[in-house]
Amino acid sequence: MLDLRPVGYVIGLLVTVLGVAMLLPFLVAIAEGDGYWTTFAQSAVITIIAGGLIALSCSNGVKEGLTIQQTFLLTTGVWLALPVFGALPFVLGATGANFTDAFFEAMSGLTTTGSTVFSNLDTLPKGLLLWRGILQWLGGVGIIVVAMVFLPELRVGGMQIFRSEGFDTFGKILPRATEIASRISVIYLGLTLTCALSYIAAGMNAFDATVHAMTTIATGGFANYDASFGAFDPSAEYVATVFMLLAALPFVRFVQLTAGTARPLLQDTQIHAFFGTAVVIVFLIAGWTLWQSEAATELTLRKALFNTVSLLTGTGYASADYMQWGSFAVAVLFFTGLIGGCAGSTACSIKVFRYQLLFASIRAQLQKTRSPHGIFTPRYAGRTVGDDVLSSVMSFFMFFTVTLGVLAVALGMTGLDFTTSVSGAAAALANIGPGLGAEIGPAGNFANLNDTAKWLLATAMLLGRLELLAVYAILTIQFWRA
Repeated sequence: MLDLRPVGYVIGLLVTVLGVAMLLPFLVAIAEGDGYWTTFAQSAVITIIAGGLIALSCSNGVKEGLTIQQTFLLTTGVWLALPVFGALPFVLGATGANFTDAFFEAMSGLTTTGSTVFSNLDTLPKGLLLWRGILQWLGGVGIIVVAMVFLPELRVGGMQIFRSEGFDTFGKILPRATEIASRISVIYLGLTLTCALSYIAAGMNAFDATVHAMTTIATGGFANYDASFGAFDPSAEYVATVFMLLAALPFVRFVQLTAGTARPLLQDTQIHAFFGTAVVIVFLIAGWTLWQSEAATELTLRKALFNTVSLLTGTGYASADYMQWGSFAVAVLFFTGLIGGCAGSTACSIKVFRYQLLFASIRAQLQKTRSPHGIFTPRYAGRTVGDDVLSSVMSFFMFFTVTLGVLAVALGMTGLDFTTSVSGAAAALANIGPGLGAEIGPAGNFANLNDTAKWLLATAMLLGRLELLAVYAILTIQFWRA
């Protein structure tokens, strides 16, 4: 019989940590004197007690490692449990949100999607704005550990190709998670502090700099203003662009860099492909906007650079309504969001390495077609790619495409128009943030969608953040029979 106690123990501990994190906005609310400190006091007490009780009741089942079944359940269970408790400050706070909206916002935060159901962000209490930033910051560092420890172990979506990327202690998942998390946390915190200081130098106040540093390094995209980065000085956009690109790189390379080894960072083919893709798309969008405006201005180039990088990395910030840039730019930016950053980063979507493996497989197949008697094998970073990796990647593409189609149809059945349904499905499944159109585009939000659509999109956020197959696996009969 499957022992759920190790899974419950870890989830309980993480829920407790989430409750402790609520004390930060609690202190901010007290300092602001806005009267909302009770919201975080109540939420923290409920969350800490609930998490502590779960962990305590499951502590007698703690083991050194987890089985594959337990690991699948843990990766999904964490991202289901944390949004439930993360939604409490929104339900009890000044937003007046029902549980559907609160859960949507918390899921969007923890999965670093960045879609929001809240309007008039400028008037929200600072405690709630900070809590939105904390949710994304915690989700960002959490997904790095999941992407580097659990998904390669579970052989999900081709991630097993990274199993030996600097941390190879197969069979001891929890100890390895602790080791990796401790190293990454230092890098993650260092990047966040550096980003915050850079924002301050760019003209932001300390509070805005802190919150936006959290959501930038997490490539989450939650902002403190309805205008997003349109509310700040132009220099802030350049700072954000730099740190969004850094956050979209494999964090294991930063760990190796701090250990004195720069070669893996400089020679990583995935990083080369990512920057090459970014340069091409930025030039396309910049060239198009310049042609449309017929004036080579710094403003035009900056908006093209910032918004393109924001969508490529899945951050979802906006400094302009790119729906006004013309159909070509909108189409390019839509597909840009379906590319994503590097594996082992906070970035989302399909990821660059999967496209590299897909093209390598296509190239090998074309070579076989031209020379039927030849032997051609796909290669990645100079290594032969095994059939299990290719099969996993192809399965991911298939599941992603089918899920996107089914989700878009389901959203259409709730009454949404075609553009909102398709772009909303893509934005949620790829964890991009904004969709297309007047309602959920860069100048709108998800507030006016019906509750059914919000639950569908929240489910898609979970599926996309955990690479689909990690969630789908536990829905099969074979999983529970194993």
